[in-house]
Amino acid sequence: MKPVLHIVGGGPAGLAAARTALAAGARICLIDDNHAPGGQIWRGGPERWTDPRARAAWDTLRGHPDCTVMQDAQVIGCRDASTLLVETGGRGVAVPFERLLLCSGSRELALPFPGWTLPGVTGAGGLQALVKGGMPVCGRRVVVAGTGPLLLATASTALRAGAQVVAIVEHQPWPRLSAFGLGLLARHGRKFLQAASLFAELRGIPYVTGARLVEAKGDDALRAVVVRAGGKDIEYACDFLAAGFGLVPNTDLARALRCDIADGAIQVDGGQRTSRAGIWAAGECTGIGGVDKALAEGRIAALDALGLSPSGRDLPLRRAAHAFAALLARTFGPDASLRAMCAPETIVCRCEDVTAARLLPHRDWREAKLATRVGMGPCQGKTCGAACAFLFGWSHEDARTPIMPATARALSDFE
Repeated sequence: MKPVLHIVGGGPAGLAAARTALAAGARICLIDDNHAPGGQIWRGGPERWTDPRARAAWDTLRGHPDCTVMQDAQVIGCRDASTLLVETGGRGVAVPFERLLLCSGSRELALPFPGWTLPGVTGAGGLQALVKGGMPVCGRRVVVAGTGPLLLATASTALRAGAQVVAIVEHQPWPRLSAFGLGLLARHGRKFLQAASLFAELRGIPYVTGARLVEAKGDDALRAVVVRAGGKDIEYACDFLAAGFGLVPNTDLARALRCDIADGAIQVDGGQRTSRAGIWAAGECTGIGGVDKALAEGRIAALDALGLSPSGRDLPLRRAAHAFAALLARTFGPDASLRAMCAPETIVCRCEDVTAARLLPHRDWREAKLATRVGMGPCQGKTCGAACAFLFGWSHEDARTPIMPATARALSDFE
């Protein structure tokens, strides 16, 4: 009987793992919460993909007799150590597994600043996802601000959709960005060419370095953004602000399954095995590194889960991807100076309207939750938890079922 590999997440890591497992003669069940495959990096479905690796993976999966794909299926927790609880079609389904691969990706790190709750202010990846999903931005004014390569990708997406990109505001100073470019040129030539291509596409757009967000201004919606560069404040009139400060691994399901977490990511060994027998992890949930890291780890994890060894090509690809991830972290990891964006009256927990001033007197996440309800709204701390970890150094490692909002009907199906 063919072994079965259950995969949570249909991004690059999940698709690469599924394709590898099918080629090795296994059956797979791919569980994804989106209506189309691809995750955030390949968002939009096959008809919008430009990366041939995405299409090659999906062509293998689509219609394969040993492949089951559950789309629009949200994993909301686990019943026990070998059963997932999934909501799909408004109903709850228990999915038992023997081999489970977590490819749960990442989410944006949202750092609070005055005005960040105004309509029109999104994350950098958030705006990219909205545009790819069909939100019209043609003729609208967009400012992209924060830190990291995602700013350039978001500006490119907005520009191609007809938006007027007013400015790209990068927190890191030019010398550090230059060192990053030299690091790409020395060890990651293809990524250097990708970066150069993006810069060429965005030429003519003001690129402000060594700057930080001061305030988003508006009454009922965003009207302007104020940034500080070179000791001076600059105001840009705009309709959208895409504020990106990097990504954080999505470890909620791994925590619920009692997998070890280290430095905010799922801890894995050389075979992508977690601390729990029968559970592997790959992609951004094991550390932020981009599509190449996700593809390499997804292949290695699938092979290891089936008792097979990686090819001679997989391990060098993963080493190169990890080196790129380390370069990203050294260059664009949010530094302490970004805490200055958050004023005492700034809302940190937008679900419960909890300001920074109300959080300051508390010693840790649990104490603050009890006193202020921070992290107890609909997002269950998925946004403000990471922000509080950055602002105050608090750990927020609690994970309870349901890990995502679920309907009462779906929950009743598990009784």
